[in-house]
Formats: sequence, C-alpha cells, structure tokens
Amino acid sequence: MSVIARARSGGLHKVSESYKKSRFALLAEHPLSTYYLIMGSTMLLLGLGMVMVLSASSVESVRVFGSAYTLAQRQALFAVGGAIALIFAARSSIQFWRKSAWVFLAIAFGLLLAVLVIGVEVAGQKNWIEIFGPFRLQPSEFAKLALVIWGAEVLTRKDRHIPTWRNILVPIVPVAVIMMILVLLEGDFGNTLMLAAILCGILFAAGIPVRLFAIFGAVGFFAVWALTLAAPYRMERITNWLDPESDRLGFGWQVTQGQYALGTGGVWGVGLGGSREKWGSLPEAHTDFIFPVIGEELGLVGTSAVLLLFGILAFSIFRLSRNSKEPFVRLAAAGVGSWIVIQAVINIGAVLGLLPVTGVPLPLVSYGGSSLVPTLISIGMLLACARNEPGARRIIRRRQTAAAMRRR
Repeated sequence: MSVIARARSGGLHKVSESYKKSRFALLAEHPLSTYYLIMGSTMLLLGLGMVMVLSASSVESVRVFGSAYTLAQRQALFAVGGAIALIFAARSSIQFWRKSAWVFLAIAFGLLLAVLVIGVEVAGQKNWIEIFGPFRLQPSEFAKLALVIWGAEVLTRKDRHIPTWRNILVPIVPVAVIMMILVLLEGDFGNTLMLAAILCGILFAAGIPVRLFAIFGAVGFFAVWALTLAAPYRMERITNWLDPESDRLGFGWQVTQGQYALGTGGVWGVGLGGSREKWGSLPEAHTDFIFPVIGEELGLVGTSAVLLLFGILAFSIFRLSRNSKEPFVRLAAAGVGSWIVIQAVINIGAVLGLLPVTGVPLPLVSYGGSSLVPTLISIGMLLACARNEPGARRIIRRRQTAAAMRRR
C-alpha cells in the first residue's frame, strides 16, 4: 500500500472512530437517556428475577404447596401489580409526591405501630401483617419509601430559607430514629440498617459536612454493638462471619452452601433449572440467597450480568440526583439510590462472606411482594422526575405534537 493510501486509510479510520465516539456521546447526553437507563435496567433485573424465582422456588413450592409454580405465580402477581404502580408513578408529577409526603409518613407510622399489636411472627421476627389468604404485608418495607419521600420534601422546604445544621437535621433525624426504633422492636435489624442508609444518602445530598457523618458513624457503631450484645443470635452471626470455620454446620451453613453454589457454577453455570443447592441444602434459596442460585445456574456470566445491571441502575439514579436542578429530585434520587445500592451490596456481600448475614433481599430479584412493590414505586417516582427534567419535557412535547399532527 502506498503512503498516500495508508494516510487516507488512517484518516478514514480516525473519522470513523470520532464518529462512533460522537454518536455515543450524543446518546449519553440525550435528555431522556437517564429515563431509558433506569427503565431498561429495572425491567431487565425484574425479568431476570422472575425467571430465577421460578427456578429457585420450585422445590420449596412443591414441598409446601404441592405445585412447582405456586410461589412463582405469586411473584408474577407481585411483579404485575408493581409494574402497574410503576407506570402510574412514572406518569405522575413531582408535585403529587411532594403533596403526598406527610400522607406517606402517617401511613408508615400507622403500619409500624399496628404490626406491634396485630403482627404475626415469621422466622422469629414479628414484622408481618396478615392481609388475606397467604398474603402478608411488611410495614418496614413501606417505611423506606415513606422516609425517602417525606425526607426529600422536608429538606426541600428548608432549602428555601437560610439553613443551619440544626435546622437541617430537625425533624428528619429524630423522625428517622423513631422509625428505626419501631422497626427494631419488630426484630428487623436488616431494614433498620436500610433506613439508616436512606437517611445518610438524603443528608449527604443535602450537603451535610463529612464530620457529622463521622459522628453518625460512631453512634451507629456503638448502637450496632449494643444490639448485637443484646441478641445472642446476632452475636453468633458476627462470630461466624469473623471466623467462618467455627460453625459451618450451624450458623455458617447458609453462607457455606451459598459459596458452594457459586463455586459449582463456574463460568457458564450448570444450566437454568439445574441447581442442586436449591434441593434443600441452601436455606432461603428464592429470597435472601437467590444470588448463589444465579451463580450456580448461570455461572460467572449470570452474576456479572446482575452486577452490571445494578451498576447501570446506580449510575443512572445518581446521575439524575447530581444533574437535577430541582432540590426534591436531587434528594429523592439520592435516597432511592442509597436504598437500592446499599441493600444490593449488603445482600451480595453476605452471600460472599464479606459481610454478616442481615436478612435483606436482593432488590428487584428476590421473592417477596412487600419488598418488590415499594421498590418499583420508588423507581416509578424517579422516572417521573426524569421525565420532568426541562430537556426531557421539551422532547416529550415535541413527540406529542408530531403524533397529533400525524393523526390529523
């Protein structure tokens, strides 16, 4: 090839690369890109969760109900109801959420108090309210959604005035602490941690200095230490986490079997439906420990896909929080992002043995309507926020105008 031909070839290659980069940059900077990223990653995680719940719950479903599909059918019902709620939430306005903030808070406190009186005990925790038939409600899951909406609204109103640290921290911190105490009284330590994570996420987005988080962290550490000493089973979990070899056939059994499942899957997995651990060896295979079943059946490829989807969802939510000029959107997105990301980290970290087992499900993937529906509603609220960004509104109006002209 001549020098001139190589130069032309190199020039065309550079033009092609710059075109690809500019095209990717245009897609990334599109006003509706955040909306599509949140929606796409959420639907993919939900779809994967439906398939894996069907696989992971089949043995337990046969044992309890005589049919391999009962638990999967219930999860499908939860998913359909949650998806409908997501669509309605995505079509709502920001003002709707702001005006409803105190209503959500009142309902959350009403449910948290009611469960202490009429709640039923499941697995040693009195944190469920019987609804009808086999369906139960877990108020602590709804409390997370209420804290996000109410906390964002309260701090948005305070943003209009000259803020002081005392003005910012009151009443959101005392109300959140009371909410955590009520959840603790139910025996739900995992969701208590999640409420604390949501509070920290909202306060961080509000601009609280790092030194205050250091104080919160110290207080939280001593609170966790005291609660661990007060409950022998929590101490057993911490001890087993620090020394996995101490009780592999007792408190360490679940984590050990989960790690066996992940190791068995290899790169490509044993195939969908082919898990051996779900046949009674791995407790809670379709709820808190569904991630090992994904690793066993779909291998490293499946677990990597889950992590990638959570990464995309986290990126898009925090991008919305960072770029929004609306204080409520910024704070609500930070709260929801902290909720989903930290809950996923705690769940996966416990499966890998990096964190103690706290009993929180994997968002959007694990079985359970009480966790799934509030999570989908919160994501629907963020989709409404993304649709109401100035650039997104202009594009939506333009599309609606073009569609109206075509109909005419």
